[in-house]
Amino acid sequence: MVAKKKAAKKKAAKKKAAKKKAAKKKVARKK
Repeated sequence: MVAKKKAAKKKAAKKKAAKKKAAKKKVARKK
C-alpha cells in the first residue's frame, strides 16, 4: 500500500509540473 501511495504522489507531482509548464507557455505566448 505504501508503494502505491508513493506512486500516486509522483503522478500528482507530474501533473502539477505539467500544469506549471503549460502556464509558463501561455504566459510566453501572451508576451
